[in-house]
Amino acid sequence: MYQYNEIDQTLVNERVAQFRRQTEKFLKGELTDDQFRALRLRNGLYVQTHAPMLRVAIPYGLLSSAQVRKLAHIARTYDKNYCHFTTRQNVQYNWPKLEQVPDILAELATVQMHAIQTSGNCMRNTTSDHLAGVCVDELEDPRPYCEIIRQWTTLHPEFDYLPRKFKIAVSGAAHDRAATQFHDIGVHLVKNDMGDIGFRILVGGGLGRTPIIGSVIRPFIEKKHLLSYLEAILRIYNLFGRRDNKYKARIKILVKETGLEKFTEMVEAEWQQIKDGMELSDERIEAIKGHFTLPDYAADAADDASFGQYLQDNPAFATWYKQNTAAHKMPGYRAVFLSLKAPDAPPGDTTDTQLDTVADLADQFSFGEVRVTHRQNLVFADVKQAGLFALWQQLVALNLATPNIGTATDMICCPGLDFCSLANASSIGIAKEINEALDDMDYLHDIGDVKINMSGCMNGCAHQSVGHIGILGVDKKGTEWYQLTLGGSSENEAAIGERLGPAVAKNEVTQAVATILAVYVKQRLEDESFLDMVKRVGITPFKEQVYATH
Repeated sequence: MYQYNEIDQTLVNERVAQFRRQTEKFLKGELTDDQFRALRLRNGLYVQTHAPMLRVAIPYGLLSSAQVRKLAHIARTYDKNYCHFTTRQNVQYNWPKLEQVPDILAELATVQMHAIQTSGNCMRNTTSDHLAGVCVDELEDPRPYCEIIRQWTTLHPEFDYLPRKFKIAVSGAAHDRAATQFHDIGVHLVKNDMGDIGFRILVGGGLGRTPIIGSVIRPFIEKKHLLSYLEAILRIYNLFGRRDNKYKARIKILVKETGLEKFTEMVEAEWQQIKDGMELSDERIEAIKGHFTLPDYAADAADDASFGQYLQDNPAFATWYKQNTAAHKMPGYRAVFLSLKAPDAPPGDTTDTQLDTVADLADQFSFGEVRVTHRQNLVFADVKQAGLFALWQQLVALNLATPNIGTATDMICCPGLDFCSLANASSIGIAKEINEALDDMDYLHDIGDVKINMSGCMNGCAHQSVGHIGILGVDKKGTEWYQLTLGGSSENEAAIGERLGPAVAKNEVTQAVATILAVYVKQRLEDESFLDMVKRVGITPFKEQVYATH
């Protein structure tokens, strides 16, 4: 993984010192709330319902074991012994004290972490595929390019105050595991007709109040022009993005109102003026690639005989292996998912004790690295198959081995009214109810890949618009109601879910989900996935059953 040089470390240290002075001034009354707001937001600090919330960047979802231990220490020392992983590969603390936030940032800086630009109208954390570098369907590892983009975006002076927040996702694989079509800019590594590898660029995707699938603005661009083309897009957005209405300020609205053809013309004209002075050299790319070399894989890893015996003798282990591990490009290795969706835990939450042990297990089994996924789980990317059984046993003891990755209980869920000041409705409690109602693992595995996403407000932090089943909390005269959508997807077959019908009451949500799944089980064709069935039959059969008693 990328290691800071002196410039990186100095920048982060000085940023901590700057924010410490700003916080001290605010606490002394020398800065007003309005004056402090922009300063704290640029350092990841929100004001939530019960306490401040601090969002920490995890660039392209990659953590070292030392960083994981630091996250555990911060949870234990400055918070209530836990933290929350988000859909954009960040981590959040929900209970820090304002006066201690500079101390937290100083601690993070000691392990090459920070909270710079994790909020505010700026370029946010660049995200990527959690299986980058190890997946079998990858054209090229996207992480070096994520790091190049990270360095370009951090404190970029021209884009310090954009019309609205701006998010970039990068993928190098055939299967889009990074929701690139729903980002302000999506970047895909592709090969052209000449066999050269470059990038396909998408623009104008996004979720929230107005979900829009991104459009291809450039089918292919050479690697040397990556940053100049991204810069051209940002320049046009910065010039013409709406600043008079925050609901229309995202680039997706600018692209929609301008039209893709006209927007592309403006970007291309801008790019022609700047591209020659911003070329990425081969030396620069190779230098960054040098931070992402292959670990010391064992050449004989596939020769282990014990693994097959464990699969045969232990059904619970075999189920976990099938559900919570993924193919690896190296023989004898698997990528292992650590489920943060145990039935008795809020989705995405981990305790300090779990994190400390995860760090130890990463050192023991996966070359000291941990990944954060788009769906709020963790990954050990490089586990030798000979170690899978021993790892599984320890994950069971940690409550991180629920075999539900890709099932209906592997829900994306925002904090909702429990913590968020923007929320209209609760979500964590509903997730717990759904988990309890769908606690039969055989049933879950039978219905297969069903993605449930639930948000407590229209901001859509949990991406309900692209859930196979989407659940959106709404407020009706002080009462919590929930709108349901079907057929969304953030993967290759990108789609925005269709609203099922009128919102249902809070006490009816779990039954509605159970009914939807029952309709699927009854009417599916052989080996037909939930998403394929919704495409085939539409929402009417589901709607008829969910609202049958209304």
